[in-house]
Amino acid sequence: MALNPPEQLRFDLSIIASWIKPGARVLDLGCGRGDLLAWLTQHKNIQGTGIEQNKEKAAACIGRGLSVLQGDLRDEVQDYPDGCFDVVILSQTLQQVYQPDELLKSLARIGKQVIVSFPNFSHFSIRMQILFKGQAPKSNELPYSWYDTPNIRVITLADFRKFSKEVGYTIVKECAINTHDQERHGKIVSIFSNLRATYGLFLIET
Repeated sequence: MALNPPEQLRFDLSIIASWIKPGARVLDLGCGRGDLLAWLTQHKNIQGTGIEQNKEKAAACIGRGLSVLQGDLRDEVQDYPDGCFDVVILSQTLQQVYQPDELLKSLARIGKQVIVSFPNFSHFSIRMQILFKGQAPKSNELPYSWYDTPNIRVITLADFRKFSKEVGYTIVKECAINTHDQERHGKIVSIFSNLRATYGLFLIET
C-alpha cells in the first residue's frame, strides 16, 4: 500500500503526522531541524515542544519559531509533570539510547500516548549480509561500521512487540514501512513485515 506523504516531510514522519490529532499537545524528542513540529504546527495547530541535543539543529528549530530545548532528552524529560502531553514522539532514536526501557517508562508517564520508530534490524538484506559475509551488516538505514556507529543496540519489529507485551504497553497502532533515510516516498508493508520492512512505527499507551 502506498501513502502520499505531506509536502516536505520524509515518509516515516508523514505517517506519524497522520496519527496526531489536531490541537494535540506534542513533545518531539530528537526533533532534528523541526520538520515534523513545523508541519504539525502549521497544518494541525498543535501545541508543540521539542528537545534536540545537537546545538546547530536546535538553533535551526528556534530560528523557525519553534519551541525547542537544547539538551539530553533523557535528562530533560524528567522535569515534565505527569500527563502533560497528549503524544510524545521518539523517532529513529531508540536504538541510540541507554536504558530504553527506563526512557519509555518516563515517556509513558508524561504522555498519554508514545510514538516510537526505529530501523528494523530484521530486514532480509541485513539477514543476508550476516549469513553470507559473516560481518556486522550495513544498510541505508544503519550505514555505520561497527566501530563508529552511534547505535548502541539493534531492534526488530518482533523484539518491540515482545517488549511491549512483557512490560504492559498496549500497541494502539503499528505500521511497517519500506523507505530510506531521508526519502519522502515509500510503501507500507503488511505481509511478512519483520522480514520486509526497513522501519517500524508503533503508537503505544499504558
